[in-house]
Amino acid sequence: MAMVSNSMSIPSSCHLLHSHKLLLLLHHRRVLPSRLFSSLAGARRSGASPSKSMATSGSGAYTTIKEKFTVEREIKKSKFIAIAGPVTDERSAHAFLSQVRDPKATHNCWAYKVGDQYRSNDDGEPSGTAGKPIYTAIDSSGIDRIMVVVIRYFGGIKLGTGGLVRAYGGLASECLKNALTCLVKSKVPMGVEVSFDLLGVLHHQLQSFNVEDTRQDYETGKDGTCMITFKVDFDQVEKLEEAIKENCSRDIVFFKQ
Repeated sequence: MAMVSNSMSIPSSCHLLHSHKLLLLLHHRRVLPSRLFSSLAGARRSGASPSKSMATSGSGAYTTIKEKFTVEREIKKSKFIAIAGPVTDERSAHAFLSQVRDPKATHNCWAYKVGDQYRSNDDGEPSGTAGKPIYTAIDSSGIDRIMVVVIRYFGGIKLGTGGLVRAYGGLASECLKNALTCLVKSKVPMGVEVSFDLLGVLHHQLQSFNVEDTRQDYETGKDGTCMITFKVDFDQVEKLEEAIKENCSRDIVFFKQ
């Protein structure tokens, strides 16, 4: 009989949607918006280069799980516990493994997937009988940025190669099927310069598109104008631009990183 439980772990994985960090370090008056975004792009280029997988999955939307989820089952006297959790990169995957693994268990087998990047480990089980089936379950689920750790406490009866594949892969699959999932959309950093009399109308449009990290700067740009920066879902950029132009001014210029 299987036992399932869930507990909150990294809930921000879905509440804090994936996006580039927009850092407004304004030390000089009259910084032109184009130069502002150019400097931000340069700062991003000077940092660590994203892996291919991060660049690929970060360009649109992906499905992940909202919180840590656990499934427990006994198979021929061996106790198996599958624990799934959201991860963002290799470092967070290793942190998750360190958090949930049990050094007293016979095996702590695992796999994770972040975009095109993935890894798996049999942790002492015969090669290909644990980590690979766990990864296959992840890949088949369509869930991304996810790690599954399956812990085994040996009960005295060997399962054989086929039995191990079914146990590890089956429990991982069951865990993912029952975990709460959510759609995560990447955010596009944007900016727009408007006159003071249009601020109210602009903010109304921004609210209707559920933008995030809205900031106002009165020292950037021309006199009598304000620079508004924000982040919007990647698939709402064109619609938001059109709505702002229709309700504010067709002459408004948008700045995007």
